[in-house]
Amino acid sequence: MTSVGLVGGLGPESTIDYYRRLLEAWRQVDPSTAPSIVIDSLDVQRALRLVASDLPALIDYLLASIRRLAGAGIDFVAMTANTPHIVFDELAGQSPVPLLSIVETCALEARRRGLRRLALLGTRFTMDAPFYPAVCARYDVTVMPPAAADRAWVHERYVGQLLSGDFRDDTRAEFVALVRRMRDEHGIDGVILGGTELPLLLPGPAIAELPVLDTTALHVDAIVERLSHGAVEPTEAAYR
Repeated sequence: MTSVGLVGGLGPESTIDYYRRLLEAWRQVDPSTAPSIVIDSLDVQRALRLVASDLPALIDYLLASIRRLAGAGIDFVAMTANTPHIVFDELAGQSPVPLLSIVETCALEARRRGLRRLALLGTRFTMDAPFYPAVCARYDVTVMPPAAADRAWVHERYVGQLLSGDFRDDTRAEFVALVRRMRDEHGIDGVILGGTELPLLLPGPAIAELPVLDTTALHVDAIVERLSHGAVEPTEAAYR
């Protein structure tokens, strides 16, 4: 059986969500079995410090996890968070096994749905970085993060509440208001939940009447697809 390794803990709530969703999705493939999953759980606070101040050390930290997973005999790796994809290309260049990108998966789905102008929500590291706009641009999709003050607010709620499993109704309402404002002012036609805790706060297929790209759900579907078809030759998408 093909095995997946998950770089988890970034943060714990979304890692638990990944595990549950993978088991649920696999039941649609073969309810008589369970998928082969190995999870290496990292320290989200350490990862946040490194992404803010020392990207080479972040690469080393994540690469050590990938190598532990490879040593456990997995066939490919997925990171259960968007922010670490800020160093995805560097990791893919050194990884002993293929990596399955949450960003590439999201971009493919946006193109499939015909979405062209997407709001991006996540940590400030994800919203500020060029990796989402760069990958999506290859699919003729424009990515627009919120304005600077809104990015600061989103990040504060993300780190201060969501990573701790604190999902509040007032925070949910404020996120919906932000998306509605971006829709009216900037003509966005969809929303990327570019943080894997965000679907836990904002479940459902739409926000402010706009379609949602739930990156956790899309990544899980891609993982199950890879697991169900066995080991495959890595493609460009596996490394982006």
